[in-house]
Amino acid sequence: MNNENENLAEKIAVSLQYDSDESSAPKVTAKGSGLIAQQIIETAEQHNIPIQKDHELVELLAQVELDAEIPATLYEAVAQVLVFAYQVSGKLDHKAEQNSNPHNKADN
Repeated sequence: MNNENENLAEKIAVSLQYDSDESSAPKVTAKGSGLIAQQIIETAEQHNIPIQKDHELVELLAQVELDAEIPATLYEAVAQVLVFAYQVSGKLDHKAEQNSNPHNKADN
């Protein structure tokens, strides 16, 4: 087996989705290894979805069932990933701007 095939065989990917209106925690929406992991990564790249590499976290998330919320023990680590994703996509600045605008407050 050449190095490219060895690297592909070792590759693991997990996709998360978080919608605070629908669930209390992020959900695992896709996961896989090898060719499936590569397809998850390529799909994310095609849709400009930020990708963060954290092998230990991915191994833990890969144990979560599909469409299941992540366990509370992973909240802090996944929160850091979400902050990274929001920063890379520019959504964090937009959310902070909305929260600082008094016209967007719920009690107005």
